[in-house]
Amino acid sequence: MSYYTPNPASTYTSTYTSSSYSSNPSRYPGSQSRPSYSHQQGPPAGSDPQLWQWFCAVDTDRSGALSVTELQDALVNGNWTKFDLDTVKMLMNIFDTDRSGTIGFNEFAGLWKYIAEWQRVFKHFDRDHSGSIEGRELAEALRNFGYNLSPPLLQALEMRYASSAPSAYGPPPGITFDRFVRACVTVKTLTETFQRADHDNDGWIQLNYEEFLKISLSAP
Repeated sequence: MSYYTPNPASTYTSTYTSSSYSSNPSRYPGSQSRPSYSHQQGPPAGSDPQLWQWFCAVDTDRSGALSVTELQDALVNGNWTKFDLDTVKMLMNIFDTDRSGTIGFNEFAGLWKYIAEWQRVFKHFDRDHSGSIEGRELAEALRNFGYNLSPPLLQALEMRYASSAPSAYGPPPGITFDRFVRACVTVKTLTETFQRADHDNDGWIQLNYEEFLKISLSAP
């Protein structure tokens, strides 16, 4: 059994911000000491002034770094709703490279590029331009990333990450951008965890209870 790690940046070019970004969201900078920037100093050399202004606007306590709640204020969906808090925590975990519990400006710039690339992916697969990803669109996106999930599993994934509780009538409400990112990262994380345990690559693994819990808890 082979696995493909989805890499939106390898297929799509970001056009989300005024600056031209080219990054690989599957690679993150290593842990390093964070440069100290103050609002009075202005943006770091070579940075996007507009992105610096937005960073300063949401850094309400003027600490020079964003908390989880400040980061949530910085990130909105296409319908102007805030990002789901669990998605914000996932992004914080990925981009808080110095493990300070906050996001500095350089980390924020990396996160912003990552979001821009995923937004391009989202727009590509939102075929009906509804602002959310529904069942067939989700299946197409995951197939594009190399994940051929069964219909029952796709339905479970769609219901798990739906933007609101499903109604007794009609189709599921769809997956907003923030939850789409988390759903894809979850599938990627669990697949890679399974792959590491599938030593003979036959698509089957044997787990004890503790190992099962570890894999379940590794999901974003």
